Amino acid sequence: MSKKNNDWKKRDGVVYSTSDNFEYNQGEEESAVTLPPSQQKLKVLLDKKQRAGKQVTLVEGFIGSEEDLKELGKLLKNKCSVGGSTKDGEILIQGDHREKVLQVLIQAGYGAKKAGG
Repeated sequence: MSKKNNDWKKRDGVVYSTSDNFEYNQGEEESAVTLPPSQQKLKVLLDKKQRAGKQVTLVEGFIGSEEDLKELGKLLKNKCSVGGSTKDGEILIQGDHREKVLQVLIQAGYGAKKAGG
């Protein structure tokens, strides 16, 4: 089965142009520049909303690329010996591991603090 070129779906309403020198620019996706750990201001909090009563440690406020976020999430999951995920600029660690996550982040040089009661 051959793959179809689906670039036409990403044209944002441009159907036809009468200009001879028109060139459609799809807009390059800007990769976020990751701030150094000392300039990051991360918040570590406990969350259980819409999670069937389960608690998760949530790290938010990361500024940088998705790849660097996943790398930090992997480090935290390994140090806490639990599962979790990274998405939408947040790291979710299964369970209440606020103290351990805070210690690991501070040791790695990140600016981190507890938030939310």
